[in-house]
Amino acid sequence: MPVEDLRQSPMMERMLEALENGEDIGHYGRLTFAMVARYFVDNEELVKLLARDDDESEREARAMVQQVEDKGYNPPRRERILQWQKEQDFEICPTPDDPDSCNVYNELTFPDTLYQDIEEYREERST
Repeated sequence: MPVEDLRQSPMMERMLEALENGEDIGHYGRLTFAMVARYFVDNEELVKLLARDDDESEREARAMVQQVEDKGYNPPRRERILQWQKEQDFEICPTPDDPDSCNVYNELTFPDTLYQDIEEYREERST
């Protein structure tokens, strides 16, 4: 799935534009971006996108992508994104007052394997 698919989400569109302009999207912005975008682009492209942030080197971007992959992080829920947003200057969610915004699970189509992983995780937690 190409990076253009990410633009279906206004939040991801905002972060893509900021990265394309070399803006600093903050640690949690980069983490959110990596956790979502890894389902749409390969690791090398993800590293290149993150390294466009003026506060992130290619080495740091590569380490973040590796950590997200190694830990198997799923995209964060809207509530987590809003919580993280309070910890930095860059607004990850451009419309936090809109309860339908910044929910990547509604805005994007992820591979079926992601939904299976989430279901397995929930089942493990309930036992």
